[in-house]
Amino acid sequence: MSSLAYADLHKRIAAEIDAEIEHALEELGPASTAVRRSIAGLLRHQRMKYPVSVLPLLVHGAETGAPEPAVPLSAVHVLWWASACYLDDLADGHGANPPRGLGADEALLAAVLSGQSLPIRIVQAQSVSEALRNALTCEIVNCGIGAVEGQLRDLRGALGTATPESVVETYRGKSGAPYGMITAMAAILAGADHDRTELWREFGDVFGVLWQLFNDQEDLLSGRDEDLRNGTVTYLLACALDEASPGTRARLVELSAAARQSEAARDELRTRLLAPAVLHRYEKDLGTYRDEAHRVLDRLGGHAHHVSALRELVDQSAGTYLT
Repeated sequence: MSSLAYADLHKRIAAEIDAEIEHALEELGPASTAVRRSIAGLLRHQRMKYPVSVLPLLVHGAETGAPEPAVPLSAVHVLWWASACYLDDLADGHGANPPRGLGADEALLAAVLSGQSLPIRIVQAQSVSEALRNALTCEIVNCGIGAVEGQLRDLRGALGTATPESVVETYRGKSGAPYGMITAMAAILAGADHDRTELWREFGDVFGVLWQLFNDQEDLLSGRDEDLRNGTVTYLLACALDEASPGTRARLVELSAAARQSEAARDELRTRLLAPAVLHRYEKDLGTYRDEAHRVLDRLGGHAHHVSALRELVDQSAGTYLT
């Protein structure tokens, strides 16, 4: 595989993923015209910035050498995250801009269908055994419960008692659960036994934590500062609290509350989050999760080209970009 192999794979198969989603929408039939239009609008609005829809392709490729049979699972992945990202924006409390041509209520209904009903229909339409279809369907249902648990913990997170460990538990729900779902589904579809499937789930779980850490960094680097505006207890903020003296800790809590409305507070909080000692701790912990993901891949093995691409995806997700 060439450099940026996962991106090359996405370029090669992206059209097939789009076609799978389009087929699923068409199969809803003429009685579901409004549903098709609404979900299509949501998908245009919530396009993935990074090609992580390749993850089930790479897992299936690692197991069998052939990524293409997992295209329907990549479609499930795209639909699930389009829903989750829109609902996350709503949950943050500042509202979400609905897709062009859709009202807020229409977009909400489309997000609900995109995250559950349509992925289940895609799975149920596959030409596999009933037992296999049911196993894949159960993954989608169980993931929804785990992800909502993580989101609720995020919403209820108390900054004064937050620790890096408590934040990671939240991340394992809101991000680890869906990535663990899709890697386990790819392993199940590939015919992996129970133990290998659970190892792939473990890999997806830790990759989900890494991807959330990557997103946290990007939010600061982009200048959007959504986490600061929303009062989100990120891992970086938890690291800053963990490294702080009692007086400094109190100031961080104060700044986090004020940052929802004050640009000056956001500027000061950002400066404190990017302090060398905090970033050193953050980089060290990123390395720990990166090494954990690599250890799971070492245990799994598989077709070398696809495993190599997974390692590349892990390493890019685990980079320290804030420096």
